[in-house]
Amino acid sequence: MVGARGFLIAFNIHLATRDVQIAQAIAKRIRQSSGGFPFVKAIGLPLASRDCAQVSINFVNFTGTSFDEVWEVVVREAARLGTSVESSQLIGFVPWRAFERAPDFFRRAENFDESRILETRIAQLLK
Repeated sequence: MVGARGFLIAFNIHLATRDVQIAQAIAKRIRQSSGGFPFVKAIGLPLASRDCAQVSINFVNFTGTSFDEVWEVVVREAARLGTSVESSQLIGFVPWRAFERAPDFFRRAENFDESRILETRIAQLLK
């Protein structure tokens, strides 16, 4: 027996605050289990290495969620709660189909470059 799931995309958003309660409130607002976006899992965490709070997001079905809408809600909620988005990071790789749906979303990540697109990276390795 083989089990498989769709491609998971992990994305972290760093807030311009240390207040983890703000990150937790934003995570609660966007995650599916709290009535937010479908196929989104999110938690708020302290991030000691950057001295800030982080919203850690897993998109478990990238075709069922608008990356840009999630970003807009995070930015809006951060402002409503008295802070802003400081930066973001893509964790791992993103399939081309996800990137082409929302290139501006992924380009916001401070660590994004074309080698983060799975198909691009595979092609680089096969050269």
